[in-house]
Amino acid sequence: MSKVAVITDSTSYIPEHIRNEKNIVMIPLNVVFDKETYKEEAEIKADDFYDMVSKEEALPKTSQPAIGELVELLEELSQNYDEAVMITLSSGISGTYQSAVAAGEMVEGIKLHVFDSEISCSPQAFYVLKATELASEGSNGYDIMNHLLQMKNNGVPAYFMVDDLNHLHRGGRLNTAQLFVGNLLQIKPILHFEDKKIVPFEKVRTKKKALKRIFDIMDENVKPNDKVKISVIHAKREDEAVEIADELREKFTNADVWVSYFGPVIGTHLGEGSLGITWIKE
Repeated sequence: MSKVAVITDSTSYIPEHIRNEKNIVMIPLNVVFDKETYKEEAEIKADDFYDMVSKEEALPKTSQPAIGELVELLEELSQNYDEAVMITLSSGISGTYQSAVAAGEMVEGIKLHVFDSEISCSPQAFYVLKATELASEGSNGYDIMNHLLQMKNNGVPAYFMVDDLNHLHRGGRLNTAQLFVGNLLQIKPILHFEDKKIVPFEKVRTKKKALKRIFDIMDENVKPNDKVKISVIHAKREDEAVEIADELREKFTNADVWVSYFGPVIGTHLGEGSLGITWIKE
């Protein structure tokens, strides 16, 4: 039987205790403040990141893991595994997928399958956790990849509400006039992933209405008794996320609902105060 390792990059934001428990290997992306580079999840945590962003004029930059780190990781894994499945964040917002493919071709003794989640955060985690489950049941890398592709084809909806327009302005996504009008009208953009990139879905006035809009989309897709996994994702708004998760548990009685977070790399795109909801039917 082929032994399969499961690798994720840091942007799936799977807590360390779950990674340890399920034997998930994590390789971090980097966040760069001025000339200081921090490995996400290893050297900088989400709350510290948002505190640093609030004090800096310029937004940080992000970068993928160095190809040498990926090669080193695969060489290490090749001592105990025949295959590895790596699930990366969207290739539309990071070069991690391409680097992993290149690293896989440079290492002998282990077959690397790289899966482009075309998304990030909890939706990416859905793929990672399924891959881990299949690997523990004895599936080989090809079977795991086919199953993940089927999941992707079935759809993993995810919608993110941006709370702080100033963050989008600092990142060059809004000009000054759009910022002024947006703040005046209390616009809360809802974003989603489309063609591998984070793009606007709708502009909604007020946070309450934006969240209601996401709930409405979910209602169109999920029935109260459906068996479904739901994740509520937040950028330094844990109390709000917990409240939303409680509401969803009451509404969807067969749902497995958990709270996750936007770490530094994705937080650079969305900003503090952002909230997201994602789900996948089982």
